[in-house]
Amino acid sequence: MYDVKSPNADDFINNEEILDTIRYADEHRNDPVLIDEIIEKARACKGVSHREALLLLDCSLPEKNEAIFQLAREIKQKFYGNRIVMFAPLYLSNYCINGCVYCPYHMKNQHIARKKLTQDEIRAEVIALQDMGHKRLALETGEHPEMNPIEYVLESIATIYSIKHKNGAIRRVNVNIAATTVENYTKLKNAGIGTYILFQETYDRKNYEILHPTGPKHNYAWHTEAMDRAMDGGIDDVGCGVLFGLSDHRYDFTGMLMHAEHLEAAKGVGPHTISVPRIRNADDITATSFPNSITDDQFEKIVAVLRVAVPYTGLIISTRESKQARERVLKVGVSQISGGSRTSVGGYAEEEKPEENSTQFDVVDQRPLDQVIKWLLELGYVPSFCTACYREGRTGDRFMKLVKSGQIGNCCHPNALMTLKEYLEDYASPDTRKIGDNLIQKELGMVTSDKIRNIAAERIQKIAAGERDFRF
Repeated sequence: MYDVKSPNADDFINNEEILDTIRYADEHRNDPVLIDEIIEKARACKGVSHREALLLLDCSLPEKNEAIFQLAREIKQKFYGNRIVMFAPLYLSNYCINGCVYCPYHMKNQHIARKKLTQDEIRAEVIALQDMGHKRLALETGEHPEMNPIEYVLESIATIYSIKHKNGAIRRVNVNIAATTVENYTKLKNAGIGTYILFQETYDRKNYEILHPTGPKHNYAWHTEAMDRAMDGGIDDVGCGVLFGLSDHRYDFTGMLMHAEHLEAAKGVGPHTISVPRIRNADDITATSFPNSITDDQFEKIVAVLRVAVPYTGLIISTRESKQARERVLKVGVSQISGGSRTSVGGYAEEEKPEENSTQFDVVDQRPLDQVIKWLLELGYVPSFCTACYREGRTGDRFMKLVKSGQIGNCCHPNALMTLKEYLEDYASPDTRKIGDNLIQKELGMVTSDKIRNIAAERIQKIAAGERDFRF
């Protein structure tokens, strides 16, 4: 029985409800009147249901699809403007006891180099990331209770926050580790993490269990209910995601939105972020061996409809995607991207030798961070290194209330400009700095409040003179 508020995974991600939703979309996908009604409902910027969203996703009427894409662009502009939040992953360890068939970290892979960073090695990695200009990290580890216990993760977080190098500092640490207990989530909360991230990979339970044949991750319910436990442990912001290509994308798209609806109904606030990775080649993994891969066109539409369905949620795309694919989805919904990423353990401080390969997946967009920033600036986006909401306690329902009221832009826009100015002063190439400074002046003129605009302009001048870390 489908129950959006139930604590049980099989109730809030109910198989029959998903199958009924797919059948409903099959029957009504090209009903122009119904599509128009959903689009009109979505214009209120309060989202649409999983059933309505799948209908938009499946629609093949050209004029209606253009209306969907246009609405996605409008909604993104309303809530996020042209700001793009920047982050980088930091892999601490690739020791893992799971048997996930799509990940080279699986336990049976005997030829991948197994590594675990010491605290001194973590310091070197963080300094390298700070020297690039990053302020926000996403920690990654394999699931191994002996090699990667919660105590190791907590110690690593403390190390990261302690490192101040020149003008560099990591101001927000998000964590992507295996499903754990309420007690351990409370420890992560007390350690000062930002968002707890956990990808479901696929919501198709039968396929999930095939793809995860051994290890703790085989337990579908334990994994799927992890976000509930994280919130019970005091973590305000959680991030969901599926790995498109593992199962039918319509099934996973629907399941992911049902998960978002569940968190909203049961915990009072939906996911802070949703990630949309696609399966990629990696070591002994070949992406083409998975039959459910999606095209760039399908991928773009998934992002657009997600933006329409969950307008307040940050949408994340990584360096798994090419420059061209990332540019397409930035226009219709993505609000956070990684740049200059390494998916190996210890890949920032020193270049990894081929025989020591420890990468989780192939990075398609291999441009250095400065080139990514310059590219975004030339497209008219404002790369943002802002972490102010997290540091000011604007998380969970407090963050969502500001977003839904439209007031968040009064903080986010000037904060983005100030953190961009920090980047330009401390890390940018001369060409990037010139383009960025011109964009900042243009964007300052678009701040609607005279008071906030004047304060932001004054602080930007102070940043140019050497001061750092201003925030609204």
